[in-house]
Amino acid sequence: MKDSLRQQFERLALRLSELEATLADPAVAGDMSRYRELSKEHADAAALTELYARFEASEHDLESAKAMLADPDMAELAQEEVNKASLDIERLQRELQLALLPHDPDDARNAFVEIRAGTGGDESALFAADLARMYLRHCERQGWRTEVMSESASDLGGYKELVFRVEGDGVYGKLRLESGGHRVQRVPATEAQGRTHTSACTVAVLPEPDAADEVQLNPAELRIDTFRASGAGGQHVNKTDSAIRITHLPTGLVAECQDDRSQHRNKAKAMAVLVARLRDKERNERAAKEAATRKGLIGSGDRSDRIRTYNFSQGRFTDHRINLTLYRLQAILDGDLDDVIAALQAARAAEQLEAWETATGP
Repeated sequence: MKDSLRQQFERLALRLSELEATLADPAVAGDMSRYRELSKEHADAAALTELYARFEASEHDLESAKAMLADPDMAELAQEEVNKASLDIERLQRELQLALLPHDPDDARNAFVEIRAGTGGDESALFAADLARMYLRHCERQGWRTEVMSESASDLGGYKELVFRVEGDGVYGKLRLESGGHRVQRVPATEAQGRTHTSACTVAVLPEPDAADEVQLNPAELRIDTFRASGAGGQHVNKTDSAIRITHLPTGLVAECQDDRSQHRNKAKAMAVLVARLRDKERNERAAKEAATRKGLIGSGDRSDRIRTYNFSQGRFTDHRINLTLYRLQAILDGDLDDVIAALQAARAAEQLEAWETATGP
């Protein structure tokens, strides 16, 4: 292991001691927001320090085993110990390097998932409904809470657009790589001659902003319109204009919510979606600038990029970014996305590690 890495872990041990002393301060315990923040930092530092201690113990075991190689009676056993310790050191060093990679603070946030029909007309809208069902079922499997923010239904039961919020532990970090163009190849229900059609939808996963971020919007730059909700809702929707549409005039970004009967709550939800879209726009602009100097796993953030194909005739699911092909399409559409998400996260971590190793040098 590089000396620079060892120095980082030594500093981390000192920081852990500081955190323990700070958390014992009654004044800190009285500030719950700061206490939670420091407690999380303490937990992360403690986990890394413990991992580094195991790495050092394996290094000690390796040196001890090498010393025993000189004894003919112990050579065979010593060689086994050398092999085991070497493998442990390699594995632990990899884990330590991955743990030191910069983490996006947004990964811990809740998320908004936006699904929009693209090319393909009614078939695209039906595919959007299939994707919505896939994600909602996956969220249910994870124990995450979901809430529909807005929807625009198509004539045949699909969605022109659907936006829902997902609440849970580390939701954005687990779903962020779902953003992109999703393509379906199948025989549509409306196809009389049995021909396979190709349609597409776009998916965008946005981190939910902190409530404090909302106050940063200039009210003079917002246009807020009210209108009558459409779809289910009984007689109520014919009596009051409870749905809200907010337009951010400088960018033209629009968010709306018609899910709640309360105009006030709809406004709050629409505002949260608008802020998320503004933050995502800024994120994508930064990513576009960085794309000139690095190769990204999910491209520049352009959602027209095709990231995935769902081929019904072959029962095939393909993620083109990591060349992952699985022949269990129905299970995936039923929400079994664990293997897919794990593979994407592993590929992203490997790419980050490669870039980090290149930057830090030999």
